Amino acid sequence: MRRLFIILTLVICHLSFVFAAPADSAKVAKKEAVKSHLKQHFKPYGFIRNYFTYDSRESVSGTGDLFYYLPKDNAWNQTVEGTSVSGVKREDLNARSSFRFLALTTRVGLDIKGYQVGRTLFEGKVEADFYAGLSGSTGVAQLRLRQAFMTLAWDSLPMAGGKQQARVSLLMGQAWHPMAADLCDALSLNAGAPFGPFSRTPQVKMDARLGNLFTLTGAAIWQMQYTSAGPDGPSANYIKYGCTPEAYIGLSFHHESGILLRAGADVLSISPRRTGEATDEEGQPILGEDEKPIKVNVNDRLTTVSPFFYLQYKHQGFSLKAKSVFAEAGEHMNLNGGYGVKATNADGSWEYTPTRNSSSWISIVYGGDLKGNNKLQGILFGGYVYNFGTKEALCGENGKAKGYWFSKNSFTNIRQMWRLSPALLWSIGKFQLGLEYELTSVQYGDSQSISLKNGLAENDLHWVTNHRLQLMTKYNF
Repeated sequence: MRRLFIILTLVICHLSFVFAAPADSAKVAKKEAVKSHLKQHFKPYGFIRNYFTYDSRESVSGTGDLFYYLPKDNAWNQTVEGTSVSGVKREDLNARSSFRFLALTTRVGLDIKGYQVGRTLFEGKVEADFYAGLSGSTGVAQLRLRQAFMTLAWDSLPMAGGKQQARVSLLMGQAWHPMAADLCDALSLNAGAPFGPFSRTPQVKMDARLGNLFTLTGAAIWQMQYTSAGPDGPSANYIKYGCTPEAYIGLSFHHESGILLRAGADVLSISPRRTGEATDEEGQPILGEDEKPIKVNVNDRLTTVSPFFYLQYKHQGFSLKAKSVFAEAGEHMNLNGGYGVKATNADGSWEYTPTRNSSSWISIVYGGDLKGNNKLQGILFGGYVYNFGTKEALCGENGKAKGYWFSKNSFTNIRQMWRLSPALLWSIGKFQLGLEYELTSVQYGDSQSISLKNGLAENDLHWVTNHRLQLMTKYNF
């Protein structure tokens, strides 16, 4: 009897293993399928980055003072004549050095790809860093949105003649502005600004790759973080009430030899004011019952066109990039610029004229493998900006412009500026160590001597220079 019981127990255990095995195998298979799906369609990425930065003088900068624009103008505590009277040393209050180090530009992102319905390919990206929540370099860094977009693409589309094929993609969401997407090679967080466009914006963009050599790009763009200047300060309300998206059109030429050429133009049409004041035949305000000027709706509008050209050549360990923009009121792309009032009308509306700035940069990289994944690269960046003034004369009285608006990082009294920045970057696998010297010099004029003829500062032209030394550590994952 005991022997029979043992035999039955062994049979039951065997059967339980036999029937349980498929169930366990199914669980393992399902788990492996999920892992495979995630690995195939989702790719997380990012880096941990620290900047250690020294400046020789007070400067205009953002993102915890890491995103550098330019040195501030002189701020003398008294005039030369006042020194002889007071006996106090004459000093430039902006001639103060500073130092900081922060990790708030650490980044996380997720690429989504590999989904297809019929002939339509679906992809997406979500990217964030920790810039938000700071005032200067003080505060608690908070996660903020950098990019968030989806793309629909169609490959192998027939073209006329049948010898080549086209690829069309449609991007919708927050991404790099088409004029800013080609960034220079530099360690600095500013990526060449304000010598080149820097902006990420909500947009709908179409890229049509026509054969092997050309790509046609068109985009409708909105404003969010990087906005136009105006009577109420930097704001997206000017494009909101203009009811017209910013438009971009461009053509690219790319060759297998490593050459990329791109040319395009950006058109922006905004409404700086929504209301004005009713005036009589002599241009004097008409007062209401409360003895204040009567407000009326106006249809003010400023339209600008900004063309640009980009060149890129890469071969083995050598890279050359260059970009040039002729911008009208390019402040919404982090370029120096703005606009002013050129005329006032009897119906309360105003007419505007934009500034015109030529902004250009060039970057060169050379470096190769030293041993395995170790790579030492030399980087050289150079940039130049020249202010041509306003397109037409400004309107004003007693030598003062009626309205002349620039964004917080642009200035009315800048005539020209240049930057030279050599750097070394050492890559050891996923770890990078960089050292950069950034020399930026700006020619300022007297802000009280703005000419109504061209909007330029004409008196007391002088140069102000900042020396920035920066160490960067970065771990990519």
